[in-house]
Amino acid sequence: MGLYDAYLATRHRLHDAEPPAHVALVLTERDLLADGAFDTLSSAIGWAFEYGAERVTVSVSVLDGAVAPTLVRELRRLDAPAETVVRGPDDDGSPEAASDPAAGAAADDDADAPVRILVGLGGKAEFAGAVRDLASDVAAGEVRPEAIDETDIAERLLFPEEPDLVIKTGAERLSDFAIWQSVYAELYFTDVNWRDFRRREYLRAVLDFQDRQRRFGR
Repeated sequence: MGLYDAYLATRHRLHDAEPPAHVALVLTERDLLADGAFDTLSSAIGWAFEYGAERVTVSVSVLDGAVAPTLVRELRRLDAPAETVVRGPDDDGSPEAASDPAAGAAADDDADAPVRILVGLGGKAEFAGAVRDLASDVAAGEVRPEAIDETDIAERLLFPEEPDLVIKTGAERLSDFAIWQSVYAELYFTDVNWRDFRRREYLRAVLDFQDRQRRFGR
């Protein structure tokens, strides 16, 4: 660890505010094409746990659907510091996808893994899957339409937990990331692209989070 990184780490350790317990990293397929990109991701996940996170969600947006299976395969080989589940475009949250081994869907007992990686699974598609699932339950008479609330939607999402901090490198937009879960998250956009993301960039994001007064929509 360099001197500047050590300085940032000390500031973080002495800060009065709690660090983010759930961190989300928003990447693109192009980010993962750079040399060393997967090593950077492995390190970033490690930094998150090192500096107080209990859960990490990684979202990889994909423009070319043909590359998604390759990304899913490579990400399942990632040297992550904690149990990891990776879900691809076929895992839309429907019961059929969740029970289809060919779809690469995670088992139900993997859904609470500390590290969750979504590839090509945009927030709109995830939300649509939850609505389809809910509509099926209504049609089956298992749910009354007038009784539907936020919990009914949230529990049908792939990963319902809400991140505290969302980090996006190199651009001030999130694409189609977790539109339901991130509504109250603190957003942080780095000055560097993913290929240049280092420990100091992560610490800057955490310190920025700790300096903020969270309002949760109020």
